[in-house]
Amino acid sequence: MFKLLSYISTRISEKIISTKPVSGGDISSAYLIESEARKYFLKVNSNLCALEMFHAEQKGLQTIEQTKTIAVPHVHLADTIEGKAFLLMDFIESKRPDMSDYIRFGEVLAELHHCSQKDFGFSTDNFIGSLPQRNNTHAGWAEFYWFERILPQLQSALKAGLIQQNIIPKEKDVIPLFQEIFGDVKPSLLHGDLWGGNYLISTNGVPCLIDPAVYYGHSMVDIAMSGLFGGFGTEFYNAYHEIIPKTENYHQQIDLYQLYYLLVHLNLFGSGYYSSVSSILKKYF
Repeated sequence: MFKLLSYISTRISEKIISTKPVSGGDISSAYLIESEARKYFLKVNSNLCALEMFHAEQKGLQTIEQTKTIAVPHVHLADTIEGKAFLLMDFIESKRPDMSDYIRFGEVLAELHHCSQKDFGFSTDNFIGSLPQRNNTHAGWAEFYWFERILPQLQSALKAGLIQQNIIPKEKDVIPLFQEIFGDVKPSLLHGDLWGGNYLISTNGVPCLIDPAVYYGHSMVDIAMSGLFGGFGTEFYNAYHEIIPKTENYHQQIDLYQLYYLLVHLNLFGSGYYSSVSSILKKYF
């Protein structure tokens, strides 16, 4: 750790005066680093793909930051030394959200979702948790969501023996159903993994996104993920939908977008998520 801190100190041209472990790194170790000038949040990971993951996280945060819509911690370094990859960013002092914070959060997330491009996908692949996430571009949302999201997770689960072949739907059934339920979708810049642990409200009331898995997709994907495990106030949804109204097939879209995250959890954490996955597949296919 001494060599790592010394290297960081040299790179940022600031003397580090303290470091302590903190929560917030589910996959990596996390630390609060204090220099004479400011506080930093440091992630450290020795896994083989750790630097690739950190570079993907850096790109995601910088992509959101460049929109000037919703705050993210500014990234200062993503590098490796002696087999340890690390990511250094601003430390965000946070507080428990109140009603006005949820309202502001809903508003600025909607602003982020108004950022668009021609196609669905992203310029590079990235990760969802520790799993690879493909972002090959598609002109159609139904095709993107099947080929880049649902199908790869189904194939991984099948290979791991977590599901059976007979519950995997056929492309000829999936694409028309997706097109019908999703409707005409405009690409929106998504956080991509918007559960309650991936946002902060700073002590001065500014909503801040962390740990993104960004790409351009249907704005409802972030809304669906936010509702999977809770942690978002009613005021958040009311404020968001004042700007981006609820869709015609709102609840069906929630189901089908939560399917992706349930498949991810099945592949990451095992058979405890099988019943949730199979119930959605049986309901729609």
